[in-house]
Parts: sequence; structure tokens; C-alpha cells
Amino acid sequence: MKLYAADSGLVLEDGGAATRLPPDLTLDQVFAADDPASFLAAQRAAGRPAAVPAAPLAPVLSQEVWAAGVTYLRSRTARMAESKDAGGGSFYDRVYDADRPELFFKATRARVADPGTPVRIRADSRWNVPEPELTLAINARGRIFGYTVGNDMSSRDIEGENPLYLPQAKVYHRSAALGPCLWIEDRPPAPDTVIALEIRRQGAAVFADQTTVGRIKRPLASLAEWLFRENVFPAGALLMTGTGIVPPDAFTLQSGDEVVITIPPIGRLLNPVA
Repeated sequence: MKLYAADSGLVLEDGGAATRLPPDLTLDQVFAADDPASFLAAQRAAGRPAAVPAAPLAPVLSQEVWAAGVTYLRSRTARMAESKDAGGGSFYDRVYDADRPELFFKATRARVADPGTPVRIRADSRWNVPEPELTLAINARGRIFGYTVGNDMSSRDIEGENPLYLPQAKVYHRSAALGPCLWIEDRPPAPDTVIALEIRRQGAAVFADQTTVGRIKRPLASLAEWLFRENVFPAGALLMTGTGIVPPDAFTLQSGDEVVITIPPIGRLLNPVA
């Protein structure tokens, strides 16, 4: 099943048929359910036929958005390289092999760009990249019940200057994008599921690469467990799982670029850059 958020409410697509769910139903109620898939199936009985939204919203309401770092070997290598002058390279290596993952707060709803709307690069940064990430939808009890596409916008020069600047490199207005929907599924995507990134400039691709879900070092359920350890999320949470795609050091995003991230079971997330 795919759950879309729109100005007119929630739409559930299953088996090629779309249903507009009751108008008072919210994403917070879905994330609070013990079994969101069963909850949505029951809500569908009270819905009516509809079309999949042409302009879906990001599937987030009161949920906090968090992110995991250094979960791919490629990400570890890039983080070590960008921070070598600040003396921080070795701890990226250590966290890659550690039991405890790197987890950090990323965004609230107000900081998240909807599909088709601009993400931003910081005016005080010279080196900015998107990070395409499989994103977990986790209910209030810590259970993964779905997935979406995430873009973890990052200012690499700010993070590399000093690791203590990570919040400024990662958390700012429209520093994240999510969508186009929540793919409701108990089982994780297959290891060979492709995560693809394309960056377009004036209509032409200036960077493209892909990785697979199977290259994530840590089990997805383990990332969720660590996030919920000693913490509470009454409205559930969304957790980006790290990136295995890092553009070359000479590349930086420019205003007017388009970032396109595709994960086949979920769909395509496209955002222009402001």
C-alpha cells in the first residue's frame, strides 16, 4: 500500500485503486496506531474512490525527522576526507565499526520540503550536496511500518570545518525533503533495491549514481531501536538511514538545479534547489 498526504486529506493506493480516507484522519493517528497497516485497511472501508494526488505533500505532520550517518562505506570515506584538516577523520572510521550508530536530529515539518518544492542550500556555505536516503516510518512504539524517500541536504564545508558544526550543516530551513508517499510494508526493501540520484542543471544531468539498500551496514530495525532507546516519540518518527552516494569533491549544488531521487518500491522525489 502507498499512503499519500495532500491538501485534501490522506489517499491510500492499493492494487491500483486509490481511496480518499475519512477527512478527519491524520498522519499522527496513523503513526500512533499499534498496527498502521491494519488501521489503514479499516479506515479504507469508510473512504471513497479518488485519484492519486498530482501534488502530494511530504508524509510528515508532528513526527520528528532524524538521520543516521556513516552507515555506508562510501559515506565513511567521504566524512573522513572532508574533516581531515579539522582532526575529525578518525572518529568517522570508529563509528562505522562501533555498535552504537551515529544518530542526529534533522528536521521538523516546518523544515521539510514537499515533493516538487524547493530545498535550500545555505547562503554561508560553499559546498552543498544532496544525500539520497531510504527513510523509515516508525510508529510511536518503535515499530517500522513503512518507508519513504528522503533527501538529507548537507553543507559539507561546514561539517568538515568542525564536527561540532554538524547541526548547522544539517538543520536549517528546507534542509530536508520527503515523499512522494509512505510505502506501507512490514518487510524491509530487498537488498538489491536501487537508490538512484540524478542532479540536473539547465535540463542536463550533471551527476548521476546509484547504490542499493543492501550496502547499508546496519540492520534497519537496529537503527530504529537505537533511536527509540531512552527516548519517546508520541507521534512516531521518520529516520533517514544514511547515504551511499556522494558526489565528487569538486561538485556543489547551485540554485536552479533539480535533485531527483528514485527508490522503485516507493517512487520518485524531485525538488528544485533554491
